[in-house]
Amino acid sequence: MSETVVSKDFIREIINEDINTGKFDGRVMTRFPPEPNGYLHLGHAKSICLNFGVAEEYHGLYNLRFDDTNPVKEDDEFVEGIKRDIQWLGFDWGDRLYFASDYFDQLYEFALQLIRKEKAYVDSLNQEEMRAYRGTPHEPGRNSPHRVRSIEENLNLFKQMQAGEFPDGAHVLRAKIDMAHPNLTMRDPVLYRIRHADHHRTGDRWCVYPMYDFTHCISDSIEGVTHSLCTWEFENNRPLYDWILDELDIYHPQQIEFAPLNLAYTVLSKRLYRPLIEQGILSGWDDPRMPTFAGLRRRGYTPEAIRAFCGRIGVAKKHNLIDIALLEFTIREDLNKRAPRVMGVLDPLKVVITNYSVDKTEKMEAVNNPEDESQGKREVPFTREIHIERNDFMEDPPRKFFRLALGREVRLRYGYYITCTDVIKNDQGRVVELRCTYDPESHGGSTPDGRKVRGTIHWVSAAHALDAEVRLYDRLFNDPEPDTSEDTTLENLLNPHSLQILTGCKLEPGLVDAEPGHIFQFERLGYFCVDTVDSKPGAPIFNRTITLRDTWAKKQKI
Repeated sequence: MSETVVSKDFIREIINEDINTGKFDGRVMTRFPPEPNGYLHLGHAKSICLNFGVAEEYHGLYNLRFDDTNPVKEDDEFVEGIKRDIQWLGFDWGDRLYFASDYFDQLYEFALQLIRKEKAYVDSLNQEEMRAYRGTPHEPGRNSPHRVRSIEENLNLFKQMQAGEFPDGAHVLRAKIDMAHPNLTMRDPVLYRIRHADHHRTGDRWCVYPMYDFTHCISDSIEGVTHSLCTWEFENNRPLYDWILDELDIYHPQQIEFAPLNLAYTVLSKRLYRPLIEQGILSGWDDPRMPTFAGLRRRGYTPEAIRAFCGRIGVAKKHNLIDIALLEFTIREDLNKRAPRVMGVLDPLKVVITNYSVDKTEKMEAVNNPEDESQGKREVPFTREIHIERNDFMEDPPRKFFRLALGREVRLRYGYYITCTDVIKNDQGRVVELRCTYDPESHGGSTPDGRKVRGTIHWVSAAHALDAEVRLYDRLFNDPEPDTSEDTTLENLLNPHSLQILTGCKLEPGLVDAEPGHIFQFERLGYFCVDTVDSKPGAPIFNRTITLRDTWAKKQKI
């Protein structure tokens, strides 16, 4: 695993102070609390790396807890997917796997305790009425007419709610705090609601389910969490977190908020993606253009690179937009060390070497990875007919074009010097074939007369090439902040070149048995991953993970 850059930040300063003062008896315990109602994405990676990473750094413990309080949206499929994604990222929670549903009995008893303390009541207003009574940030709310119900009446109603005697929406249990509180979250928030729905773990046992805010703080308390690390949108909820624990007089963890990941050209929410999937623009939640772990994995992003990226961006209190170029640089840096090199031609142009024997086949020795000698070498077949990249030839080249042109000599990677002698075109004037000669004494990149050429191009033997489909993935959005863009039309937000499907690409023959998920560098072209969904035995499909350099930076200057 590549080394993660650990920076000092305000969270670690708080933890250091807590350890020095003996708070929590010097313990550090964190948790990652996903709701099992969807797929993890790159934004979750930051939270996972922070919560689990901090615990590891301080030799503490971390829990994986599913906050499964909404039976309508949650499913075991999401539970297993989240577990798989976290393990893929490189973390193992051991035997510390928990579910909020494990605590439903305790949560229910705590709710009864608040009712008995006259700190909670059953309200019968509907949602529209509750909104009207709530007030605004500039105007205080009004007390519900049901706020004066007696302890006994509230206890009976709440028990009847759990017994299934009322339909969904008939009543809720609310905290009794202050309807004039300047923080709207504290204006008698809902603690429980009626849900006649089977839960993925508890079945039909419960007819009432706790709200997230009520569940989260108590679950932290039950598990002995010391530092409850949340993104900053929960800052307004911290007073409620503290109020519930204080009123119940139970163990009190410390909630600390940090800025969530805000990555340029990326949306880390479901709002924009669901319609794209429904319209068929994206193939699913594992589409390689998606920021989900499933999409990133299918595209060829490695867990080591994602962890290194999370370490580089650090932890801040304030909102800041992270340049996606930093993520892409980190991906390249990681893949450069691990990805074997191969040669592939995406837009093939046939080349016939006229002075090379028709029946001859040579084995050229090629280095698998110059960054890692342990990956060894391989043999690549060379024959009279080869394919080169079409853009490696120009009929009328500019002054600084150092690749192939009529009368010009270039070096074939791991091969010979060749010189273009003839250009063959079809009836439409398109170049379809080049005729070249080779220098048999130029193998290895040098000649007896000591001449050098400035251009080196890649190639594939026509007789041995693997015909393959290659998918060129790029950024999905044109706008650096698509989630906040004033232009909400998908046609303008989307990058029309986010996916290009190329067929008839010519690749090294050794790639025929490339296994799904394996990543290669196509020399001079980029990094490519064997697709894990659509590839078949003997017919791999390659997804472009990333280019060899930041082509978007160049686009911005044009």
